[in-house]
Amino acid sequence: MSTTTVVLATIAIIVLSAFFVATEFSLMAARRHRLEELASNSRAARAALRNSSELTLLLAGSQLGITMCTLALGAITKPAVHHWLMSPLEAVGLGPTFADVLAFVFALIIVTFLHLVIGEMAPKSWAIAHPEMSATVLAIPMRAFMWLTRPVLRLLNASANRLVRRSGVEPVDELTIAGDPQALRALVEHSANVGALELGYQSSITQALGLEDLTVGNLLRKGAQVTSVAGSATVRDVQEATRRSGHLRVLLKDGDHVRGFVHVRDTLSGVELDDFAGPLARPVVEFQRTTPLHQAIATMRETSTQLAVIRNGERFAGVLTLTDILPSLFPRGVEAHD
Repeated sequence: MSTTTVVLATIAIIVLSAFFVATEFSLMAARRHRLEELASNSRAARAALRNSSELTLLLAGSQLGITMCTLALGAITKPAVHHWLMSPLEAVGLGPTFADVLAFVFALIIVTFLHLVIGEMAPKSWAIAHPEMSATVLAIPMRAFMWLTRPVLRLLNASANRLVRRSGVEPVDELTIAGDPQALRALVEHSANVGALELGYQSSITQALGLEDLTVGNLLRKGAQVTSVAGSATVRDVQEATRRSGHLRVLLKDGDHVRGFVHVRDTLSGVELDDFAGPLARPVVEFQRTTPLHQAIATMRETSTQLAVIRNGERFAGVLTLTDILPSLFPRGVEAHD
């Protein structure tokens, strides 16, 4: 085999090895929700998602590819390097046997270095640094390789799964990376204990994680006065309610029935003081007091509202504002602001 052929074959083998290594690590590091966001407009992202759903099969394919590349380097590159080194070593006066041993050792070191650094470590670092990009770029070629070798991969995967089950572990086909609130709390506590996180920030993060267990009813303040006027109120009534309370948003309310709320800004132009305030009313979001707080926050964000009505069944229970929510999210910031 000519020198040019060996060099080109070696480059191709190392590139293939890098491809399999990068595919493996990119999918392990990629965040699934990022791929799902890209999937609507990207065929490659959809292929990456399919790969993540067949994780053990993909890992089998990557390992098969890496092994094939290693064997190919051992069969093609190492003997060629060995042969190239023999003449210089013999030329410096070494005996054939000693030159052969040294050429073998040097060839092994050179080929291993090329494969380890260029074919494995470099692509691994690239894939970890850019997981979503590398996962999508490499997904379609990897799907093609898996399609060609699927019977072999299924056999290898089934054999590996059988061994894993015998050790008492149930193998999974899909990577699941999830941090439940309890696990995150433990991580935050550990970070604070080792000095990686200030205690003040630990308190803030722990309190924010507590949103999972809070409902909107937990934030209702006992005895809090709700600024409201009757459903038949005039613009003048709304402005007077604002002056008394200092609140910019005033509910239009008859008993337990809430028509909406009026922002005092809407009463300052284009209307007369004796006009009926009803046409100025804006719709108000309503929650049951058992509604999870994180769900209420998401709804208020989607609807761009800063005030919501809380109900206990059919009865009016109170209101929830951003002022009530912020201390649960940023206790330090709110205290500093106060």
